[in-house]
Amino acid sequence: MNEIRPLGQTAGNLETLAEVERKLLWLSAWIIHHANNIRPNPTGEKVGGHQASCASVTSIMTALYFDALRQQDRVAVKPHASPVLHAINYLLGRQSLEKLQSFRQFGGAQAYPSRAMDGTEIDFSTGSVGLGVAITSFSALIQDYVKAHEMLPPGAAHARNVAVAGDAELDEGNIYEALLEGWKHDVRDVWWVVDCNRQSLDSVMPDRLFGRFEGLFRDMGWRVVTLRYGRQLQDVFVRPGGASLRAWLDECPNSVYSALTFQGGAAWREALLNDMGRSRGVRALIDPLSDADLATLMTNLAGHDLATLTASFAHAAQSDQPTLFLAHTIKGNGLPLAGHKDNHAGLLTPEQMDEFRTTMQIRPGHEWDRLEGLQTPQRVERLLRDAPFATPLTPQGRRMDAPIVPVPATLPGPRTAGRRMSTQAGFGEILSEIGRAQGESKALSQAIVTSSPDVATSTNLTSWINRRSMFARKAQEDVFRKSKVASMVRKDMHPGGQHIELGIAEQSLFLLLGAAGLAHDLYGARLLPIGTVYDPFVNRGHDALYYACYQDARFLLVSTPSGITLAAEGGQHQAANTPLLGIVQDKLIAFEPAYCDELRIMLRHAFEYMQKPEGSAVWLRLSNFALPQPTRTLNPDHVLAGAHWITPPAPGAGLAIAYQGPMAAEAEKAFEIVREDVPGVGLLAITSPNRLYAGWRAAQRQRRQGIKAQSHIEETLSPLAPGAALVTVLDGHPAAHSWLGAVRGQRVMALGPDHFGQSGSVAELYREYEMDCDAILDACAEALA
Repeated sequence: MNEIRPLGQTAGNLETLAEVERKLLWLSAWIIHHANNIRPNPTGEKVGGHQASCASVTSIMTALYFDALRQQDRVAVKPHASPVLHAINYLLGRQSLEKLQSFRQFGGAQAYPSRAMDGTEIDFSTGSVGLGVAITSFSALIQDYVKAHEMLPPGAAHARNVAVAGDAELDEGNIYEALLEGWKHDVRDVWWVVDCNRQSLDSVMPDRLFGRFEGLFRDMGWRVVTLRYGRQLQDVFVRPGGASLRAWLDECPNSVYSALTFQGGAAWREALLNDMGRSRGVRALIDPLSDADLATLMTNLAGHDLATLTASFAHAAQSDQPTLFLAHTIKGNGLPLAGHKDNHAGLLTPEQMDEFRTTMQIRPGHEWDRLEGLQTPQRVERLLRDAPFATPLTPQGRRMDAPIVPVPATLPGPRTAGRRMSTQAGFGEILSEIGRAQGESKALSQAIVTSSPDVATSTNLTSWINRRSMFARKAQEDVFRKSKVASMVRKDMHPGGQHIELGIAEQSLFLLLGAAGLAHDLYGARLLPIGTVYDPFVNRGHDALYYACYQDARFLLVSTPSGITLAAEGGQHQAANTPLLGIVQDKLIAFEPAYCDELRIMLRHAFEYMQKPEGSAVWLRLSNFALPQPTRTLNPDHVLAGAHWITPPAPGAGLAIAYQGPMAAEAEKAFEIVREDVPGVGLLAITSPNRLYAGWRAAQRQRRQGIKAQSHIEETLSPLAPGAALVTVLDGHPAAHSWLGAVRGQRVMALGPDHFGQSGSVAELYREYEMDCDAILDACAEALA
């Protein structure tokens, strides 16, 4: 055990902190009670909340927010403690009473902390357990990156990234992937403060688990501070019989401890006497105590002891070593449901709340008053004003800003017309030329940071890495280069490098992109992050991708190679569903170019769109299938809107063929055959079902509001006859195109793989999954029959 005795806190300050602690306990419980029992609820729908989870962490958050944290520090708070965080911001004048009164209601304070919905005071969204903890490590890495690249604003103070986590969150695998990556990159200034209340939704934590955590984290270079017992118990432990009492508590099973906590002092006394009644020393400790005092003593855990917490945080702040605090607490501490195994979503009854209100000295009708029930309101007000974290980072709050990175009118890059190449290769060449660029492209190249989960070479980042090197806090030699061993990738690693190398963990990639994509808000440094990954493994990291988008992080995802066009690598590397993810994922616009001239337009748009207030992250789905590159002039607006005609149909035409991505070759072959028998047929390139669908839905909403509007897809299909047929093909699930029939009531014959692929040649797979020229011709014949 690494117990820390109280140090350096004046009694007066601790007493004021204790008043704040009580106020947060009251407000967090009242916020939930009001939402469930007082606010009108005509439908009777469940509102919910987690009063017990709030109560277990109130002391920890008091010690952090009103003593340990500085204004520049960044914090992720466990999801179920959101009422405590809302209450803190209310006391600091950063959250409105109206928002608290509408907690979990439309337009009100969110159930879980949300950057997008709760405003500028939330550093990290934390609704998906584990991810909010892990992103703090990647945020610290990004801070190291922008500092090493001298991108921080003048005078910017170094931040500490802090996560307040529930112990059940340590079951999440992404935490250990992040832990390993943090060790590789020597991440510093990270605190994970774990609320060890022993209970999750359905169970009580296994007894020996915390010991395993200590070993894991120490092996990864973390300092582990176990805060188990508070001052009262520590004082008792040094008295005669105290060692026996401590040994009994150390061995007490979590389930037994929780049950005794709920049952109270009489139950504690009976259990102690049954096991240690013959010990004179123990009897001398417990016999003079009333049942209430005995219960208070036995539940005096360090996670509820402000002196121990503040001293521990002060100790840790003297070093930049990442630190895990295992703060033992009681779920529901201070509430009638403390310790009960079913208290996770349990709520105080109206009768219990009335009794609790009396205990907290809150007058009826004054439940929301900021200083109600306090013994020394002036001292509390002074503490709220003077706490370092209370000072806003900017006049707008906790969000910073950074200048926009200018994007040249045309991206540098090689000539592609007339060459046979894939979009994946085109991406690598364009990025390489950006890496070489000077002049107006220099700012763009300096703002880009790339990353990949150990597939940088096979996703065509090699040339960029060779030009821009890999990032490391300390320079590391390229052993192969030093030994004069030939290698495609130069492993130069130094603080000026612009590629962050990750292990094979897609969740870590998306968490890193999420942190890098918030650097302008968190650190005042504008980054343009690019992450590359094999397309099928977007699924493996989708939880973290969803999380990054929910925070409105700005980044460019390049998933390549994609589809069954990957051929010989087999079904597990051939995702069919990712075009559908591209349609449905909010805060992420998705494109799939067939040719490199489209890709160049999309890349330029991505670098601009990522920086716009109304923008978002961008996804490019690329292929390794080489196609002859055309010589042509494109309308960038049409490419970015989602579709453009290669050969426009004749007015009133009854058929059009539409393709997406590498299926251009098969569609073009079929088109040349069909046009001999069906004059006026059109050939359409679909570059983004996502943009087409979004535009169509937006136009529908406008028309419902009485605004005259026509979407790009409606305008694009308008030359076709009302009963015309569309034969579409993509290397992805055909449902990504099948909705097009609803736009103008036209018949759609959608082709594409809708089940697992297998190994084989491209031609064999296209034929097997009915995507080749013959399948397109058959669909055209059926459509015209």
